[in-house]
Amino acid sequence: MSITKGEIRSGAYYDSVILMQLQRSLVGLDGVIDAGVIMGTDANKELLEQSDLLAPEIQDSGVDDMVIVIKADDEASAQTALEAVDELLAARRSGGIEQEYLPKSLETAFDMMPEAQWVLISVPGRYAAGVASQALDQGKHVFLYSDNVTLMDELKLKDTAAENGLVVMGPDCGTAIVNGVGLGFANKVRRGSIGLVAGSGTGLQQVTARIHQFGGGITHALGTGGRDLSDNVGAVTARQGLDLLSRDPETKVIVLVSKPPAKAVADELVQAAREAGKPVVVDFIGYATSMRKVDNVYFATSFDEAADLSVKLAAEASSDGTVEDLSQNSFADGQRYLRGLFSGGTLAYETLLVLDKYLPEVYSNAPLDKKYRLEDSLVSQEHTIVDLGEDEFTVGRLHPMLDNDLRLRRLEMEADDPEVAIILLDVVLGYGAHPDPAAELAPGIIAAQKQAKKSGRYLEMVAILSGTDEDPQDLNAQIEQFEEAGVKVFTSNDAAAIYVGKLAKSLDPNVPDIEAVSLAEVDLKALTNPMAAVNVGLESFTESLIDQNAQVIQVDWRPPASGDEKLMGILERMKGK
Repeated sequence: MSITKGEIRSGAYYDSVILMQLQRSLVGLDGVIDAGVIMGTDANKELLEQSDLLAPEIQDSGVDDMVIVIKADDEASAQTALEAVDELLAARRSGGIEQEYLPKSLETAFDMMPEAQWVLISVPGRYAAGVASQALDQGKHVFLYSDNVTLMDELKLKDTAAENGLVVMGPDCGTAIVNGVGLGFANKVRRGSIGLVAGSGTGLQQVTARIHQFGGGITHALGTGGRDLSDNVGAVTARQGLDLLSRDPETKVIVLVSKPPAKAVADELVQAAREAGKPVVVDFIGYATSMRKVDNVYFATSFDEAADLSVKLAAEASSDGTVEDLSQNSFADGQRYLRGLFSGGTLAYETLLVLDKYLPEVYSNAPLDKKYRLEDSLVSQEHTIVDLGEDEFTVGRLHPMLDNDLRLRRLEMEADDPEVAIILLDVVLGYGAHPDPAAELAPGIIAAQKQAKKSGRYLEMVAILSGTDEDPQDLNAQIEQFEEAGVKVFTSNDAAAIYVGKLAKSLDPNVPDIEAVSLAEVDLKALTNPMAAVNVGLESFTESLIDQNAQVIQVDWRPPASGDEKLMGILERMKGK
């Protein structure tokens, strides 16, 4: 009949990898049926009970006690296994990292390696914030693998880091790549020109792996921890990562990956991405957006799409135009508003969707939000898009795709408004449409521009032409007539809407940018210097850094005051003095 024996080692701390390896070694001993090696938390003891390993003598173990349980064929085998624990631990230590001296504290580790910029922390969550705080006090960046860190502690750590130009990746940050060196759980991927910021550890791994498989490569991949993009935390680390990658000359394309962020946080990050100065691929899993592209920001709906798109963008080394690429004509003081006069309802609707990313308030007779409905469809307000094909305009009157009279009258009225800077028209060609719309509209456009010029103003006239060169009106001939009239012509409704949206935003002082909490700039050397780190916790992280030829020192960490919370509090107060 089998026997189960247990032993408690109070205050004995070993990381979870060592505990796992010790358990496997014990199971391999003669006469041993099963074994459990855990820290004595209630959850761990419940797992032992489910495995029929809850020996009576370990019932009173605490969270800082190492618990060893042996299930063996007989008592002699169980006792022999328990007596072998010290020998097995010693063998593990001698076969582990090759470091002559393991410092007991961060301060000593920094004395041994003053060039260390990063501290990797994987100690139990109840101690992790304290270790991270010590690292920040020493001016070091933190990779915080530990989970079970309280939200309050995370906020304190990230606030301290942000104020001092430091980065805290985590808590519960499973993976990162800094200057080609993987931290935590990371895949070996080729170097390249794509940088990542990710709130999802496995998501970061999947996207970086797929980028590698698609032929691309990684500069840096920065984890944030799962709570970073919540309303409470406000994406402190994500914003720092985006800023770092936007300033990194080796990073040509940036990828943002996360589970669905809080709406306000997502909007803020997208706004920051638009100002990054390079292409940014956003994969906020499940994030609803009507757009696939806004300025330099591309929205992906899967890991594969994000990886594939980033590789293609990196290969193209492309960048979208900014406001500096827009019209350089001089507008008079006070000119700022956009007016769109549409014949196509769906074209007007898509334009409103695009403009929503640039202008917070656009009025219409068919608005996206009813609070922006025009009081009077015949009178524009501020930025306005009017669908002249709506029923209210077509009672007893031909549709504007056939009859331009109403649009010409409205064009004249908008051009006379001293606050109007841009007028946008759509022109739909094809069977059944006006046989030569340019012949009617171009003279009205020229007259409007002349009248504005007399008043010392400039009008930017923009037209979207929807059609083909085989239409009865001949697309190319129509384009030629409009361009001769001084009109900027697009054949893409999306591109035209982006153009006027950018231009209107640049002219309108009332359009606010989303204000983010100010963060101290993080020195780019955090990413570009050779990796030198201090590791506190899992020795396997030190081993992986050594394998990657990074400099690293392992700290022989033990819970302060042997885990006695009362004594720990006294020691903290003494430090404060």
